[in-house]
Amino acid sequence: MKKNVLIIGAGGVAQVVAHKCAQNNDVLGDIHIASRTVDKCHDIVKSVLDKKALKKPGVIEAHQLDALDIEATKALISRTRSQIVINVGSSFINMSVLEACIQTGVAYIDTAIHEEPEKICETPPWYGNYEWKRRERCEKAGITAVLGAGFDPGVVNAYAALAVEEYFDEVSSIDIIDINAGSHGKYFATNFDPEINFREFTGVVYSWQNSQWQTNKMFEVSRTDDLPVVGEFTSYLSGHDELHSLSRNLNVPDIRFWMGFGEHYINVFTVLQSLGLLSEQPVTTAEGLEVVPLKVVKAVLPDPSSLAPNYEGKTCIGDLVKGTKDGEEREIFIYNVADHKEAFEEVGSQGISYTAGVPAVAAAMLIARGTWDVHKMVNIEELPPQPFLGLLNQMGLQTSIRDENGDRDLSFDDWVPTPVAATRMASKR
Repeated sequence: MKKNVLIIGAGGVAQVVAHKCAQNNDVLGDIHIASRTVDKCHDIVKSVLDKKALKKPGVIEAHQLDALDIEATKALISRTRSQIVINVGSSFINMSVLEACIQTGVAYIDTAIHEEPEKICETPPWYGNYEWKRRERCEKAGITAVLGAGFDPGVVNAYAALAVEEYFDEVSSIDIIDINAGSHGKYFATNFDPEINFREFTGVVYSWQNSQWQTNKMFEVSRTDDLPVVGEFTSYLSGHDELHSLSRNLNVPDIRFWMGFGEHYINVFTVLQSLGLLSEQPVTTAEGLEVVPLKVVKAVLPDPSSLAPNYEGKTCIGDLVKGTKDGEEREIFIYNVADHKEAFEEVGSQGISYTAGVPAVAAAMLIARGTWDVHKMVNIEELPPQPFLGLLNQMGLQTSIRDENGDRDLSFDDWVPTPVAATRMASKR
């Protein structure tokens, strides 16, 4: 059964989502794209049409929307007859969009945790501060709300679930490693919204160790790994969304997130932070103008979507999982490698946007087909990972594994859904 889709947001990730929805509009039906800046939506529509991405003749339209306006969002959902909302706008709008979905009875998907503009690094678990407070309402209303359906969070959550479910009897640690080995040619830029990007690194670094939250400073703890395709890279212990659901839903004592940074990025970031230019608190200039330093920095940096045409190189993101199987210690790395240039050639966005956007569309397709239409709020690891990862293999994000037998691609073609598979993860909570 086809289910019309409303995409909220008009950045690089939204462009990927629109292209992938178009490529699968036999499942997802009419496509609507909404943002405060409607011209950006029109540009995405043009990109889809120029690349002849629509699998079947169908509707793809642009709309102006302030997604913080719940009534306006409800009206647009109703007017477009959308059954699934894919929220890839700023994480500041998550709760407004979710509320509109609950009140209109449609499915909700996002790719990142909600944030409030004036707050950074709230008390863990972060999902407990906003999203999970609405779990009972979603279940009572029969609303499917899939949280964090990007890559990290998202695919890495599915990797963790797959490891726990199929590769180990007991898991002792999960280290999520995110390496971007690409180059965009700019002096300094962020791969997605600078305001959201910097907020990840200016607060406390939370990690889940010894079954409790541990705090560190950014760039305080590092590791170096020899990874598939991209080679040896250093990454740093960082706080990240997926830790806050995996620590709740999986019985694993150590869950950490590591992100790769070059020395140049660290140096520029350190200078900006030391000067107070990454603060989210307003200051007053000598002329009496009130400004937020972080927003000023965002305004002068390159638009992340502008990086795509010249981006080269690859990403490698995956889960290094350790534990025991049949009484023996074991270590595996489940991962994906994506190519920036290939992503641009297909959908006009760079690889970071591609890895975030494709999974959201896969989630929408699984909801439309009924596989993930669970009528309650869930994080990705609470759902069977095999149909998700199998679909991603078909859509351009191949899952691979490195273990005692070397590196190889994984196939999920022979997976048969069972009632046990759907509830297995809940039993591990």
